[in-house]
Amino acid sequence: MSNIAGKAYAMNVITPLSKWTAWIQKLTFWALTHIKWSLVQNTLRGLQTLSLIHYARWVILRDDQFPHLHPSQPREKLKYHYMIFSTNFNGSWDQYVDSFSMAISTGLDLFWFKNIKYPCSVPIQPFHHYIKYNQVWTDHYYNAYPMAASNDIKGAQSLKEGVCDFISHTPAQESPLDFQRRFNQLLLKQQHNLSPMSASPIVSLSAAAVAERLAGIPSGA
Repeated sequence: MSNIAGKAYAMNVITPLSKWTAWIQKLTFWALTHIKWSLVQNTLRGLQTLSLIHYARWVILRDDQFPHLHPSQPREKLKYHYMIFSTNFNGSWDQYVDSFSMAISTGLDLFWFKNIKYPCSVPIQPFHHYIKYNQVWTDHYYNAYPMAASNDIKGAQSLKEGVCDFISHTPAQESPLDFQRRFNQLLLKQQHNLSPMSASPIVSLSAAAVAERLAGIPSGA
């Protein structure tokens, strides 16, 4: 019953936007998906530098697209359309939101363009308040590999490919010295992918102190 599963954090943010703004946002998302202009692609390129992100997705729901689960459920007449932002990432909440803001601040302002009371991604403190206010708690969050960060998964894939390539290029008749030489080259190339998976360390002492203060834990307890 938490936003956190192992090393991963699940964030879901639902923000209202006017109906005419929703059409502009849909056009924007279409352009980002289909148009290959360098200006459009640069809007999202900063995401590629954030290895802590598992994925990030924006979805727009019209006021009539919310589920009606039972005839006894009253029909709702909503004033706004809504944008749902879902993401999974590694690290602390503050670290992620700060990195997101620094990497694609222009993109964030484009995605949340004219959303109700959106303050812009810079300065960071109003943006923090906006995300916290509209964040919906994740009641159930399953993680198949809780002790693995996104970089752990990428490293495991690279290691598997490297070992498979090593095996496929191993000749039927090879001297022990030649095998040792090739194996040492494999270890040298893949050594950064051999770290064991374990619980996340403290991001920083200052981040740990802030978390303890917010939780009401006496310093040094």
